[in-house]
Amino acid sequence: MKKMISILAVALMTAACSNDKAISGSKTSITEGLAPENSVSIHKDKNTIRERFSPPKGYTWIEEQPDSFGYFLENFKLKPYGSQILRYDGTPIETQDLHEAVFDIDTGNKDLQQCADAAIRLRAEYLYKAKKFDEIKFHFTSGDLVSWNDYKNGIRAFISGNNVSFRKTAGFDDSYPNFRKYLDLIFNYAGTISLNKETKPVTTTSDFKTGDILITAGSPGHIVFISGVCQNKEGNKLFLLSQGFTPAQSIHTLSNPFEKNISPWYSLDVNAAETKTARYFFKPTNFRSF
Repeated sequence: MKKMISILAVALMTAACSNDKAISGSKTSITEGLAPENSVSIHKDKNTIRERFSPPKGYTWIEEQPDSFGYFLENFKLKPYGSQILRYDGTPIETQDLHEAVFDIDTGNKDLQQCADAAIRLRAEYLYKAKKFDEIKFHFTSGDLVSWNDYKNGIRAFISGNNVSFRKTAGFDDSYPNFRKYLDLIFNYAGTISLNKETKPVTTTSDFKTGDILITAGSPGHIVFISGVCQNKEGNKLFLLSQGFTPAQSIHTLSNPFEKNISPWYSLDVNAAETKTARYFFKPTNFRSF
């Protein structure tokens, strides 16, 4: 469990992802009434989202700007096909049949990088690589904003009772290892509630783009993020979905057991009363954008 302080205890408990065992127990129900066998080509020798997954027949990948978050995600390096999802302690999780890719990125060695944190991690890594340092800032669940610029300049958060204060206690350090320490701090005290508040709602299905998140903020909470988009000539779109989970584990791309003929692609609707993904059902449907 994430570290809790009095001002954040209730919020952090309600912001955590659901436990993996609770979701895996629904595997029987989600395999009923499946569509015909998958006709989507999965190039198992390729190691990026865009190269590994061909769109279904009649669809083509949407082109992303090279400097965009979407391009960063679609071209992020994957582990070899068939890699297991591992917990932060290096042990495999129980559910290994509902993913098609594992991102080649560390999970840390503590139970910190969970569902909201996976989206935060990739967003922060993109901004760091793009040198958009002014945009690297996230809220604690308490509402306090913590920026990378402040952290690298030695400003640290201190908790006293119900108060969060900040003061300079360290020297300047803009190294990547220090950046990872900053992210671990964010993972400790941010979650689905804070990320829901600091993102903008997406109200039209046609506006969905790579990097947008589908989120349930609360107890239990969870997040998946769009990691690829394709489109047909009529303008209809299909989407790849990826996530982290609890306990902290490998970031991975989900298969689609509900429309097996297009798996791992998903059809999504911003107005759906419920959106089912392989390891979590979102009700209501709540899409948001950074």
